[in-house]
Amino acid sequence: MEAMVTSLLLIVLLANLAFGPKPAAARGGDRSLLTSTLSGSNLKRVWHTKASVGQSLFGNVTSNRKKDLELGYHYMSNSELERAMKKFGSKCGKISKLYSIGKSVRGIPLWVLEISDKPGQEEPEPAFKATLIVENVHLHLLPSMNPDGYALSQRGNANKIDLNRDFPDQFFSQNNDENLRQPETKAIMNWTKDKRFTASASLHGGALVANYPWDGTSDGREKYSKCPDDETFRYMAAIYSHHHYNMSKSNEFSGGITNGAQWYPLYGGMQDWNYIHGGCFDLTLEISDTKWPPAKEIPLLWEHNRMSMLQLVASLVKSGLHGKVISSYLGQPLPATIQIGGINHTVKAGHLFGDFHRMLSPGRNYEVTASLSGYSSRSTHILLQNEKASYVDFILDPADQKVISKSGWGIFFQRKYLRSSVDGEILFHPSELTILLFLIIVVSVFLYVILRWRVRSKIPRQRQRW
Repeated sequence: MEAMVTSLLLIVLLANLAFGPKPAAARGGDRSLLTSTLSGSNLKRVWHTKASVGQSLFGNVTSNRKKDLELGYHYMSNSELERAMKKFGSKCGKISKLYSIGKSVRGIPLWVLEISDKPGQEEPEPAFKATLIVENVHLHLLPSMNPDGYALSQRGNANKIDLNRDFPDQFFSQNNDENLRQPETKAIMNWTKDKRFTASASLHGGALVANYPWDGTSDGREKYSKCPDDETFRYMAAIYSHHHYNMSKSNEFSGGITNGAQWYPLYGGMQDWNYIHGGCFDLTLEISDTKWPPAKEIPLLWEHNRMSMLQLVASLVKSGLHGKVISSYLGQPLPATIQIGGINHTVKAGHLFGDFHRMLSPGRNYEVTASLSGYSSRSTHILLQNEKASYVDFILDPADQKVISKSGWGIFFQRKYLRSSVDGEILFHPSELTILLFLIIVVSVFLYVILRWRVRSKIPRQRQRW
């Protein structure tokens, strides 16, 4: 199983290096590409010599390709990648499913390969991305967000738009015009909202560092821009960096991680949008100092990043907060909001199972609250330990004291009662037992009366003689 997962991730690594921009496509080439200035309350982006920068960015592509071909190495083309993914799906159909989330400007499918013990089925498991991974997560692999740009040897898509500047941005309102959104960006946004990813990561070249939100600042300046889950993002970035061959030994980035805006601010990126609108903890992983490394170096890059990838994915199962939210009335799943005390960011439980998966940094106590309109909120405290996930189930009661249920047996009234489950321990409200005993007594008396009536009706009456 380990060899199978390894070969899959190798294909993805090959594809990512070859295709340039992918789910959170590279942060953005040269820093000189973008200058942020303030004009009133709005940020303005000034692009400098876009054509010349594009030429310098990909200027060595042709020479590198010629050298690689002479040595027998080459990057996959779009068609080769598609065939490789279909071949994998055919050989490993029991744990994989190939599907497309849309098409590029030139009509190339945006292929995704899902890895799970039940591919294509929704389960109460975290979606991210070894048997631990296959059996406990739904791993979705998107090799390229920009197949057109790769085919044309340019950073932008076929419309020459940088897709990692095309997402809506909290600091840059000019990016919020839906009519200007590129088809690849729309496909990613719809896909993210549909799948409810717990976490995501994108790979690209140009540096050696794990980058986390925020990518931008309110004033356009280069400075640390802390998001509500800054501590958790630092924890996740450190997992990748410390399991990498040499990322954590960086002289430029302390510990091999960086806040995006402190490195250099950008606007319209996928990383911040994923966190704000998708509830998805997204990292941007720069895995090579060379923007377009020679193909012969890919096996070495894979070895340097393999353990980091596996550990990052496994952290979704081995850490964080997981659980379900259901109603005390009939036990139906509830799409409740999960709020962590002191952190101004929430995640949603799923509609189908009521499951939630919340990344948190370990080693501290958290107050967790589940809430939903029309229901009474419930809160509890947990201690999240290192290398150990915590599980909390909530059972919420309707805000009304009485719930009317129409059934074939008439109309019944159910008194309000409270239940909560923390790490498998279920606590019952005393009134629940009282109601249960009362119902048993009522039903028993009713059955006794019916039985007596039937017995008496079968006894023949004695005739009277006159």
